[in-house]
Amino acid sequence: MSHTAAASPEPEAIGRVRRTQVAVIGGGIAGLVAALEWARIGASVTVIEQRARLGGAIETRELDGLPVDLVADTLPLGDAGVAALLDELGLRDAIEASAAHPVWVAGLPGTPGAAPLPSGAIVGVPANPWADDVRRVIGWSGAWRAYLDRLRPPLTIGHERSLGRLVRTRMGARVVDRLVAPVTRGLYGVEPDDIDVDAAAPGLSAALTRVGSLAGAVAAQLPDAVPTGEPGVEAASRGASRGTLRGGLVLLVAALTRRLSELDANVVTGATVTEITRRDGVWHLAVASDSPAVDEADRPDHPDEPGASRVADVVVLATGGAAASTLLTSAGITIAAGSAPAARSREVVTLVVEAPVLDAAPRGRAVYPVARAAGDGSETGAVASAVVHATADWPWLAAAAGPGRHVLRVTLDGPPPASDEAAVALATRVAGDLLGAPLPAPRAAAVARVAAPLPASSIGHAERTARVRASVAGAPGLAVVGSWVAGGGIGQVVGDAIAEIDRQRRAVLWSDGEN
Repeated sequence: MSHTAAASPEPEAIGRVRRTQVAVIGGGIAGLVAALEWARIGASVTVIEQRARLGGAIETRELDGLPVDLVADTLPLGDAGVAALLDELGLRDAIEASAAHPVWVAGLPGTPGAAPLPSGAIVGVPANPWADDVRRVIGWSGAWRAYLDRLRPPLTIGHERSLGRLVRTRMGARVVDRLVAPVTRGLYGVEPDDIDVDAAAPGLSAALTRVGSLAGAVAAQLPDAVPTGEPGVEAASRGASRGTLRGGLVLLVAALTRRLSELDANVVTGATVTEITRRDGVWHLAVASDSPAVDEADRPDHPDEPGASRVADVVVLATGGAAASTLLTSAGITIAAGSAPAARSREVVTLVVEAPVLDAAPRGRAVYPVARAAGDGSETGAVASAVVHATADWPWLAAAAGPGRHVLRVTLDGPPPASDEAAVALATRVAGDLLGAPLPAPRAAAVARVAAPLPASSIGHAERTARVRASVAGAPGLAVVGSWVAGGGIGQVVGDAIAEIDRQRRAVLWSDGEN
């Protein structure tokens, strides 16, 4: 028997890869990783980004002479996909673990009104309500109520999906209001009732069924608590699983861009894809551009039509949810009811302040308010969900700032302030209140407005993502990636993009049907 037929698929596959034209719409971390996954096997890849810069939520800006990450600044060090990516990009030597400072809660009754979150907890749920660091937050009456968890009969153990309702039923309102809610609001801007127990704390429900109490389940899970990719989920006061890059996460974006250039990928900024349609077995992209970088290099189609047009065999939508939905609609794909992207508007205000009182990190690396903290309420409905003390979190940034100078990041939820100046003033007041030290006017400040997607741990997220991808599955060569389907967190976005492009590649390169 001849072996020619058996040997022929590999060269044919290589040729098919090289002939494959890939358009990645969106140059955030999901889009750059998706582009890398295609480019590394030899496909012809073009990344099209609407903004003038790449990186999406990763943006490092110089403030008062310091390179400061404005929104995303954390890498999950235990995530295998992120670790492999950093190794490939030669960034391992730039990794720095966070300092060993806890997260605090503020706004508690009495003086000083703030305390560290308990160390023995998962998503704020304590293993021992009588522990000193737990009682300091929930008080004696809260500890007694939480202790009743161990005495309750196991009637519906393991069947409550909502984290807030489960904890409230088992341990009482004080544990929810003073421990769990500050964590879920501070990390995601989401109420604990909207968090899925199994997604936020994998294995907790099973442990609860096994041991008969929620506190016991937390205790059973703590030794083997594994991060889910969402910083702070396994225990909000831990720092060992968290890291960053010295010099800012812009290094990750720059390294990805360099690697794509080495692989001959084309990166276009300042261009907006307004429509995608499928005709004659390929995808047609209508591109509007303010940038001369947009050219006809990628198989131009109908150059006599208004605006630039591109043709691609494969399209990866790596935009935000709203933009992806618009493009899917243009392709004749309707997202199933109840699966439309949900996002919350958040303003992230970064401050550089001269405040020697913060040198000792008196309230750890971050402070979450028990009740969402507002200013004087006269000019805005915005409220603060978190104050991150970045120079307490990252030793490299503290060294660059020097004594007395500090970088703070304040997350504001709700109706945005009327102006950047109002946002900075509100953030400065709130940061001083939560840190227990009035702050002077900042030396420098920046305001970033983000549409934050619901986290992967929110109730219904997995189902919504499945429905979105089911809607897209019938479109040859089309994939959707990004935080709105993956959930928040760089680890989740990277892992999801790698998995989805692997699925897309197999479908495009090995399918006997239309590519």
